[in-house]
Amino acid sequence: MDPNTFPTKGNLIAAKKSLALAKQGYELMDKKRNILIQELMNLIDKAKDIQAEIDSTFTAAYKSLQEANIEMGIHEVERVSLTVPKEESIVIKTRSIMGTEIPLVEYDKEEGVPSYDLYDTTVSLDEAYAHFSKVKELTIRLSMIENSAYRLANSIKKAQKRANALKNITIPKFEELTISISNSLEEKEREEFARLKVKKCHK
Repeated sequence: MDPNTFPTKGNLIAAKKSLALAKQGYELMDKKRNILIQELMNLIDKAKDIQAEIDSTFTAAYKSLQEANIEMGIHEVERVSLTVPKEESIVIKTRSIMGTEIPLVEYDKEEGVPSYDLYDTTVSLDEAYAHFSKVKELTIRLSMIENSAYRLANSIKKAQKRANALKNITIPKFEELTISISNSLEEKEREEFARLKVKKCHK
């Protein structure tokens, strides 16, 4: 038998403290879960908006690229595309939301100036370049948001699991223990009172 369950005043005090801590832990875990859910919902809304913007920008980009292919020729457009440098400026850092580390992507935003010479290209190619540059920026933002949402969802799942364990297992356990020890102590007090009363009567 667990000595912590013996009906003593010390164990009663300890059980009450454990019960209070369990209730406080549940409240904090529930609050954390609600905050994380709110953050997740905000990210989902942002992701939908960015995805819609990516779709429309891609449509505009391919339309401009098609016009450039017609005006300049596919081979010339391909030659110009080779002058566009690879993206190597991306740096991934992290920030914390209620103990959950989520990515924070930093990169060098282009100022909209093409990497190729403008004198031998057309407006449609310039427009295509601008649209694809915007798609790249939006895709970086979307990937950061989707990764953050995934991590928040995992944290929400863990917080919910802990909150359920506290609510359905830990708190009832200490409530039952507190009641059991209290009843046992009260029974002992009644027995002691009755014993003393009988002893007094026999004097």
